[in-house]
Amino acid sequence: MDFKLSEEQQMLQDTVARLVRGEYTFEKRLQFSATEAGFSEDFWKQLGELGLTAVPFAEELGGFGGTGVEVQAVMTELGRGLCLEPYLQSIILGGGLIEQAGNDQQKQQWLPGVASGELQVAVGLQEPQSYYDLNEVATRAEQTAAGYTLNGRKAVVIGGHNAGLLVVSARTSGDVRDTAGISLFAIDPNAEGVERRVYPTIDGAKGCDVILNNVTVPADALLGSEGQAGDIIEYQAGRAIAALCAEAVGVMETTTELTLDYLKTRKQFGVPIGRFQVLQHRMVDMMSELEQARSMAILAASVANQAQGDERRRTLAAAKNVIGRAGQFISENAIQSHGGIGMTWEYNFAHYAKRLITINHQLGDDDVHLERYAALMQAS
Repeated sequence: MDFKLSEEQQMLQDTVARLVRGEYTFEKRLQFSATEAGFSEDFWKQLGELGLTAVPFAEELGGFGGTGVEVQAVMTELGRGLCLEPYLQSIILGGGLIEQAGNDQQKQQWLPGVASGELQVAVGLQEPQSYYDLNEVATRAEQTAAGYTLNGRKAVVIGGHNAGLLVVSARTSGDVRDTAGISLFAIDPNAEGVERRVYPTIDGAKGCDVILNNVTVPADALLGSEGQAGDIIEYQAGRAIAALCAEAVGVMETTTELTLDYLKTRKQFGVPIGRFQVLQHRMVDMMSELEQARSMAILAASVANQAQGDERRRTLAAAKNVIGRAGQFISENAIQSHGGIGMTWEYNFAHYAKRLITINHQLGDDDVHLERYAALMQAS
């Protein structure tokens, strides 16, 4: 198979790479993280002006009709820059849920703004007790004469503190762990009864818990058919997993580059420590893991927009497992190669290592996806 990017895809990746290199230094990232938004609003605006926020959307909705490969090109470069902007949450996951579940009116109402970057979407699918299981939904939506009333709590909603629209899952029927009975709702984050408790995450971003206390929404806040959102959530989570894999490759590439540079410059006993055989072997092992991760990220991108099926599920589970394991291996061995300096706040490497660990835990860690892959293989 030919894994080379087309000329247009390469131009897209080069555009993102130049933007990140020119605008997103490590020192600026620390400043962005400390702001109220938790990221650079100017950089987000530039992503929109260059059309990068429109990549995955259909042309009739203001997008470019990009596939998983185009998304991979963008996410890899954002990973290399360790960018804090909510591209995954707003564009891939939030926009994807609205595009798949929403009716024509809802799509026209929200997606052009999402595609231009003017409207940021945050997604609340996980809950404090759910442990990676997006079907475990305790939040309830009760139908009323005016629409629906929502009660519950969503955990670790990245970008939720700054979003202009919240998309949350809520149960309209069934038991807490039932696959059926889950619905999606688009909520104004400033609506009465919505409480957001903001906190920093270990990788420098900002998340929040969204607490819904008798939040009343109109009937047209329902995305898709009532109780039929389970399959839609699974599909869009798969697209987000593929995007995460691409981002992780960008993070791993920079992590290995930083480690190799350190081994070449740090001296002990009068010679660079990179001449020590044990560290050379460690570096080779890290590069081997990176190559495996890169291959699996390409495979995940190739199936991200395919129709749902067990083959797609197996591929994405395998990719997330390999990516999570590789990220853990590379970050741990890079820390060992750096010594104490590898964990200092002022050195950018430490932040790359934290991002790799966080990616492993987003949308299921390597152990969870290994179990899913095994279950799918037994069922086939």
